[in-house]
Amino acid sequence: MDFMDVHTHAFSSDKKVFSIVNTYPNSVNFSQPFSIGLHPWFINSDKIEEEILLLESKLQDKNCVALGECGLDTLIAVDFELQKAVFKKQILVSEKYKKPLIIHCVKAYQEIIEIKKEMKPHQTWVLHGFNKNKQVAESFIKNGILLSFGAAIIKSEKLQEVFLEIPISSILLETDDSELEIQEIYQKASEIKNIHLKDLQEEIHQNFKRIFTL
Repeated sequence: MDFMDVHTHAFSSDKKVFSIVNTYPNSVNFSQPFSIGLHPWFINSDKIEEEILLLESKLQDKNCVALGECGLDTLIAVDFELQKAVFKKQILVSEKYKKPLIIHCVKAYQEIIEIKKEMKPHQTWVLHGFNKNKQVAESFIKNGILLSFGAAIIKSEKLQEVFLEIPISSILLETDDSELEIQEIYQKASEIKNIHLKDLQEEIHQNFKRIFTL
């Protein structure tokens, strides 16, 4: 596989692409490598225990490579303390089943780092859809959290500057819910880093192998 897509909402039939399809407790298709988590947007306080149990059963599926996306979002109506409690429950499940964590984070960067320091997880955490500044990026990397970049690096010059400064060992790439092919994001990433596409592919493949059981 030449291209690794760490977080996507679309199933790919391209043999050159290894995709981790994002799923939810109510998803029905688990036929390809997937991650599953309780997204903060969809937390239902009446269903948390039931959905955590479902999560645990799905994490034992041979196609499950990660837990997520899960995390914190300060721009939604869901109670923030409830979000934190559900996130912590999922961290424990991630540790129990030895699955890396894919994180959704909106304006709660400090809280994510504080929880990581508090919980001291052994599993790798990946912040998906990173599009913040260099200071935030460095703070995550310093705390052992990898950053996944998506379609935003195509157009955002500010994000391109951040991407240029970050070591490739801390980077993954994704399509998320964009219409782009992962190949286009790899191409742009190699141009920003000014390295050959093949070299970038090899480095990201190594990052992938370090984190996920493929």
